[in-house]
Amino acid sequence: MTKITILIHCKDKPNIIASITNFIANKGGNIVYIDQYVDREQDIFFMRLESEFEAEAFVTTEFKACFKSELAETFNMKWRIYSSEKKPKMALFISKYDHCLYDLLGRYNSGELNLEIPFIISNHRDLEHIAKNFNIPFYHIPVTKDTKKEAENRQLELLEAHKVDFIVLARYMQIISDGMISKYPNKIINIHHSFLPAFVGAKPYHSAYKRGVKIIGATSHYVTEELDAGPIIEQDVTRVTHTHAISDLIAKGRDLEKVVLANAVKLHANRKVMVYNNKTVIFT
Repeated sequence: MTKITILIHCKDKPNIIASITNFIANKGGNIVYIDQYVDREQDIFFMRLESEFEAEAFVTTEFKACFKSELAETFNMKWRIYSSEKKPKMALFISKYDHCLYDLLGRYNSGELNLEIPFIISNHRDLEHIAKNFNIPFYHIPVTKDTKKEAENRQLELLEAHKVDFIVLARYMQIISDGMISKYPNKIINIHHSFLPAFVGAKPYHSAYKRGVKIIGATSHYVTEELDAGPIIEQDVTRVTHTHAISDLIAKGRDLEKVVLANAVKLHANRKVMVYNNKTVIFT
């Protein structure tokens, strides 16, 4: 049995859903999931559909060609079709913080994440032992002001050689260049605290503590040329009080970062995120 996922968006028009479901039925498919959403302000139709086909009778390239000529061109769709036969490949970029790395690798090792991790890249060697413990190749690529371009070229070589589908910055403390972002649009996922832009700098939790904040949070988003302003995939918050010390805020913040990043990775890997006008449509 072959399972495919179809993501679609286009101008809202009559008969889109019926045309798609009839197309699937005529191709011998069985729809096991379907959801749609219409943005009334923009008049844009979004759909996510999963369908199963008998493996011996299904050819992905032929199906895509028919879908394009019979449906996509008629409705002027933006569309993507993914087969369950291919798991997405995720590269991990890290620096010295280990909480998100441990969490993602633990979930990966237990089979919770529907993806492959061909390698881990870091600008430091501090966490190399973690990669070895999980039997994942580790590449140390130092980054300085003078070597940034050279480092990025090496990173791109590895990404292309391993046919990586998306990148996760698991607390990677370097700014990604516009060149790399353009090669992986809406395919680089970042995680950070949700104090921005109120508390910037190296010690946001210290600043938040002094201000007496009552909630802290974490945000995972796609990386764009504008720093920390890309389409948001997942967010969460937790309450704090005057009884919490700075160390408590940091610990709670790291717990949130782990969960929020993991959820964002799962949503992306399971093809449940669609980006439009710097916003996301998240299907459940």
